[in-house]
Amino acid sequence: MTQTLERIQSLLGSGQVDEAQKALASAGGGLSDTDRCFCEGLVHEKRHRWHDAAEAYQDALEKDETHPAAAFRLAYMADRLGDDDLAIDLYEGCADHVPVHVNALMNLAVLYEDVNRFEDALTCVERIVAEDPNHSRALLFQKDLLASLDMYYDEEGERVREKRDALLDTPISEFELSVRSRNCLKQMDIHTLGDLLSTTAAELLAYKNFGETSLHEIEAMLTQKSLRLGQLLDDYGPETVGQLAVTSQPVAPTGILARSVSELELSVRSRKCLMRLGINSVHELVQRSEAELLAIKNFGMTSLAEIRRRLSEFNLKLRDD
Repeated sequence: MTQTLERIQSLLGSGQVDEAQKALASAGGGLSDTDRCFCEGLVHEKRHRWHDAAEAYQDALEKDETHPAAAFRLAYMADRLGDDDLAIDLYEGCADHVPVHVNALMNLAVLYEDVNRFEDALTCVERIVAEDPNHSRALLFQKDLLASLDMYYDEEGERVREKRDALLDTPISEFELSVRSRNCLKQMDIHTLGDLLSTTAAELLAYKNFGETSLHEIEAMLTQKSLRLGQLLDDYGPETVGQLAVTSQPVAPTGILARSVSELELSVRSRKCLMRLGINSVHELVQRSEAELLAIKNFGMTSLAEIRRRLSEFNLKLRDD
């Protein structure tokens, strides 16, 4: 590694992106064409220009297909941009290098787990543990994977649950209701079909300006779909449904609570699991309980521990902690 490359990486590591870009521009012959493309990728990455970074790393690999650092960064960008097949292919290449590329193996294990290749994921983690027997994250992940191999996954049941959840998330605006009924529901903070099925006829009639005509209209609409008011309360009980409701007046989150969960710099697996649950902000995350998170497919104790650790850095906790 040249001194110029080391200096640019040092500047980027300390957050001096502008200085690093100036050093890159003035590097001249101090950098090979491959390392120049690689450094351009690092600068783009620091500026959160993921697609530009991926293109720069790709250029570096086209000039030198054996450049391990460029391969790893391109794999990470592909993973971040949702191209799992490319990410897996590149991480597998990185994993073949000696010495063991721990981060490549860990990220590859996460991707393997996401596509239910649990044994391949376990092989990656065991290679990490063989190299570093005290690697805490790998040990915790290994425990999760061993448990996953003994679990039965009800694929059909999962499809039914996903279909049900999608139905419950259907906005009220998609149903043919009168303007009066829609406005009343909106004022009552009833925005989805799930909200409506968690509400009784008596609660609707107790609201100002909500009359029998609107009630009959809503009941008729639900009957056509073989649904009824208060159905979720009967199916799951008020305590369970109440966990999903906000009992106090909503307050706009500020500070760290207003930030995106991406700013917590979580692992790929944790971010994907939170996306499945529709959690986009830190405020939404801290309103969730341990049980709700562990109920997500492929979300295990490793991710739970990671999220708790990152939240604790901001003096925050999950709802039931």
